[in-house]
Amino acid sequence: MVSQASRLADVRYDIRGPVLRRARQLEAEGHQILKLNLGNPAPFGMVAPDAVVQQVAASVADSQGYSDARGIAPAREAVAAYYDRIGVEGVTADDVFLGNGVSELIVMSLQALLNPGDEVLVPSPDYPLWTGAVSLCGGRAVHYRCREDLGWNPDTEYVRAQISDRTKAIVIINPNNPTGAVYSRETLIELLDIARRNNLLVLTDEIYDQILYDGAQHHCAAALAPDLPVLTMGGMSKTYRLAGFRSGWLAVSGPKEPIAEYLDGLELLANMRLCPNVPAQHAIPAALDGGIDITGLLRPGGRLYDQRDRGWQLLTEIPGVDCYKPAGALYLFPRLDPEVHKIVDDQKMVIDLLEQQYLLLSHGTGFNLPSADHLRVVFLASVPVLEDAIGRLATFLATYKQ
Repeated sequence: MVSQASRLADVRYDIRGPVLRRARQLEAEGHQILKLNLGNPAPFGMVAPDAVVQQVAASVADSQGYSDARGIAPAREAVAAYYDRIGVEGVTADDVFLGNGVSELIVMSLQALLNPGDEVLVPSPDYPLWTGAVSLCGGRAVHYRCREDLGWNPDTEYVRAQISDRTKAIVIINPNNPTGAVYSRETLIELLDIARRNNLLVLTDEIYDQILYDGAQHHCAAALAPDLPVLTMGGMSKTYRLAGFRSGWLAVSGPKEPIAEYLDGLELLANMRLCPNVPAQHAIPAALDGGIDITGLLRPGGRLYDQRDRGWQLLTEIPGVDCYKPAGALYLFPRLDPEVHKIVDDQKMVIDLLEQQYLLLSHGTGFNLPSADHLRVVFLASVPVLEDAIGRLATFLATYKQ
């Protein structure tokens, strides 16, 4: 018998866990499942501009050898130029690491940082890979509260109260998955000041930085704190609709001397994986230098805007359901009023929903939310599909009891 490694005991990734396994079983039995559980644009017909795909295809013959362990120079230069355009000082190609998606870079950044028992401040709710990766690397995720009554911005006083002598870093996810919050400039300045006063490394996940609605403005954390070491992560998966290419980046800004040893460790890990997937790297300069603009999808009449609005409207019409209207990203995160919907186990609830309505959603505790009163709904689907899906949810909730 081969046992699982003990370091996996506290690692969870529930949004692809038992619920998804049950969905696969139902599909194997012949049922058609309506899936609104993953922010994966391509299955909903949202694909990259032809110019990006054509550039990658044209570069395949030149992609047969290993690249620099950090990634090909044109892609790293394009990332550096992008951050210069949005006000981040001093980032060069040498400060950029490319990865097989942001997911790989999240794990690498934490592997290079954490010793057993070290703590990382992570928002709650969070994109659960952050919490899982902290645990995988021997650390402890300490969740700081984001408040729905503050537009899902972090409660900065609560953040301060979570710091200990083991705290090594703070994670900022902005725009936020799963809530759709876009943090205010004031909130970000307070979080960065907490990092400054406590000598914390700032790890900021900004993969949705261009997916904004209703005039919301994204403030890049690195641009607000040129005096702090900040690792900013982004990639091709969302704005550029290339999730399957697994092409992301990490840009290091701020003073390098205080983190020189850490950066040596990060480079060691980059070398150990030899290099990122080379063909997919060619998508980065094609996308960032090509003037590709997603804003048409984000205005009234644009697909993402209209899907967000209709999904939000339908959810808030369900008795006992309310929902923050997301200012960014691709998700609705409705709340089920505990006085109306007395849910004790939200994972069981989404499995029951799946079995009764063949609708696959994600449960709130899967995003490290402490209460069982939220769901995540991906609004990448067309309006008619969203109407069908939310209709199924309404039918289910009308009679569901735990």
